Amino acid sequence: MDDRERIKELTALLNEASRAYYAEDREIMPNIEYDRLYDELAALEQRTGIVLSDSPTVNVGYASVESLPKERHEEPMLSLGKTKDREELAAFLGDHEGLLSWKMDGLTVVLTYREGELAKAVTRGNGEIGEVVTPNARTFRNLPLSIPFKGELILRGEAVIRYSDFERINEELEQEAIEDGREEEVRYKNPRNLCSGSVRQLNSSVTAKRGVRLYVFTLVRAMEKSGNGDSYDIPADFGNSREKQFAFLKDQGFETVEYVRVNKDTVVDAVSLFEHRVADNDLPSDGLVLTLDDIAYGQSLGRTAKFPRDSIAFKWADELQETTLTGVEWSPSRTGLINPVALFDPVELEGTTVRRASVHNVSIVRALKLGIGDRIRVYKANMIIPQIAENLTGSDSLEIPESCPACGGRTEIRQINDARVLICVNPSCPAKRLKSFELFCSRNAMNIEGLSEMTLEKFIGMGFIREYRDIYHLGDHREEIENLEGFGARSFANLEDSVNASRKTTLSRLLYAVGIPGIGVANARLICRYFSDDLEALMAADAETLAAIEGIGPVLAGAVAEFFSNSGNKEMLGDLLPELEIEKENMPGDRSVLPLTGKTFVITGAVHHFENRDALKRRIEELGGKAAGSVSAKTSYLINNDNTSASSKNRKAKELGIPVITEDEFLEMAGD
Repeated sequence: MDDRERIKELTALLNEASRAYYAEDREIMPNIEYDRLYDELAALEQRTGIVLSDSPTVNVGYASVESLPKERHEEPMLSLGKTKDREELAAFLGDHEGLLSWKMDGLTVVLTYREGELAKAVTRGNGEIGEVVTPNARTFRNLPLSIPFKGELILRGEAVIRYSDFERINEELEQEAIEDGREEEVRYKNPRNLCSGSVRQLNSSVTAKRGVRLYVFTLVRAMEKSGNGDSYDIPADFGNSREKQFAFLKDQGFETVEYVRVNKDTVVDAVSLFEHRVADNDLPSDGLVLTLDDIAYGQSLGRTAKFPRDSIAFKWADELQETTLTGVEWSPSRTGLINPVALFDPVELEGTTVRRASVHNVSIVRALKLGIGDRIRVYKANMIIPQIAENLTGSDSLEIPESCPACGGRTEIRQINDARVLICVNPSCPAKRLKSFELFCSRNAMNIEGLSEMTLEKFIGMGFIREYRDIYHLGDHREEIENLEGFGARSFANLEDSVNASRKTTLSRLLYAVGIPGIGVANARLICRYFSDDLEALMAADAETLAAIEGIGPVLAGAVAEFFSNSGNKEMLGDLLPELEIEKENMPGDRSVLPLTGKTFVITGAVHHFENRDALKRRIEELGGKAAGSVSAKTSYLINNDNTSASSKNRKAKELGIPVITEDEFLEMAGD
C-alpha cells in the first residue's frame, strides 16, 4: 500500500473512531492505538504534503448528534497540541511563566452568564457547532446559577463524573437492568462516556441523578455595560494574567481546574508531583495542560489551523511492559454477561505490580488474536486502568467457553450493539443472584464479614458458591482462595472465623437472609414471634393464617406462603439448615401486656444510648411496638434527639401533630 492509500485508510479509520467517541459515547479502539495511528497519519502528511479535507489532523471533534438544538460558537474551540516529552514543556515556556493543570477527561461545555444569571450552556461539538444543554447544566452539582458579576461572562469548563460516582451509577444501572429483565450491556466503560451521555440527555432529570460536576479552565470573555447602555462593550479588567482570571472565577463561586504556577526550571518537577497523585485522583484526567500566564503574549503567538500556541497538552507516556498471557478468567456478572479478564505473568507498571487486565468482550478477544502463552504488551490507560496494548504472537487460539463457570449452564455468543459478547442463558445462574448472596451475608442477616460484593462475585464466578450452603464449605477451596490476589492464609482464616460465627443465628435473621419479597428485618421478627420460632409451623402456614399476624397483611402473607410452597426453596432450606444452629430469641409470649404494644415509632438522626438505629428498632419490637421507616398518620412517636432539627421527618411529624421524643424519653416510656 502506497502512502496516499495509507493516508486515506488512516483518515477513515480515525474519523470512525472520533465519531464513536464524540458523537456516540463509545470507544472502538483504545487511546494508545488512536494516538499511534494519529501520529502515523501526521508523519505521512508531513512527508507527502497531502492532507485530505476530512483529516483529523485539521478537524476538531466530530459532528454533534441530531437530538439536541445546535448553536455555532462565537469563537472556534480548538484542540491542543500535545507532547509526551517533559523537557519540551520547559522549552515551550522559555523565559515565561505558566499554569500547569489537570487535563480533565469529560465533556467540554461553554457557559454564558448575563446579568449574573446562567443564560446558556453549549457543548464543544465539532469545535464550530455544539449542542445546547442549558437545562442539563443547571443540574451540575457545583455550578452556580447566579454570580455577583452582572456583565456578560463566557467561560469554558470540563463536565466530569468522579470515579466514585461512576462506580455507584454503574451498579444502579445494572440493578435496573436486572429488575427490568434486560440482558444488554448496561455498564459504561469509563467516566468520560458516562458524563457525555449524561450531559447530552433530553431529560434533565436524568442528568441531575448522575452527579455531574464542572471545572472551569478558561475565561473566554468578561464584558460590562458602558453607562446606561444595553450592550456589553467594555472588557472587565483582571490584569494580564490567567492566574488572576482564575482568582476572579473562584470569587464568582466557580470551581476551577487545580493548577500550579511554573517556570522552565520547575515545570518538570511539577509534572512529577501531578504524576504521583494520578492513582488517588477521584476526578478522571488524561494528562496535563500547560498555559502561558501572560495573556497578551500568548495571544500574540497566534494559532495553527487546529491548535492555539499559548497552550500545550502533556500526555502521559504509556509505560509498556512485555509479558506472557497465562490464562483468561471468564467472569460472570449479574446481567448474564461473562466478561473475559486476561491473566499474565506479573509486571511493574506505574509503580505497582499488575497481573490482570479486562478484555471487555469476545470482539476484543478476537481482535487481539489471543491465545494462552502469547507474548503481549500491557500498559495502564491514563496511568490507572490495565489494558493490553498489542499481542506480539497473535496465535488466535483461545477457546471461548461453552459453559458458564458459575453454574455450568450453556453459553451463547450474541451481538449487542457493536460488540460480540458471551452470555449465560441459565436464568437460575448464581451470578445473576449476586444481590441475594449479598443480602444473605449482610449485617442484619447472617452477618458474615469478609464476603463483600466483590469477593462474592469472584467466588461465584470461580464456581465456589452456587447455593447458600456452599458459603459454609469454602474450606473445600482453601488453597485456591489463599492464592487469589488480595487474599492469603490470614485473610482466609478471618473469613472462616466469620462464617463459623454466623452458624449460630436466629430464625428471624434466617427468614430475612433468604430474601422473601417484601420481608424486612422487622416483619421477619413479627412472623417468628407469632410462630414462637417454630419453622415447621411457619412453613406449613397458609396465606390466611399469615395475614392474621399484626403488621403483615395479605400481600406479604401471600409472598411468604408462596415462598415456602416452592419446592426449590424447600430444598434450599433443607440443605442449609444442617449448617446452622437456630437459637431462640428472647420474646415474651403475651404481647398484650408489653409496654409498647400498639405503638408505632419512627427513628431519625443519631442515637446515643443504642449501638445503632437497628438496635433501637429491635428494642421497640421486643417491647411490643412497631418500627416504621416513614412518618404517617399511623405514627405514634418520632424519636429524634434533636427536637429543633429541620429534617423532613421532623417537619412531617409537626404537621401531623405527632410527638417528637428523645431517646431518654423513649427509655422512660419503655421502662428501661
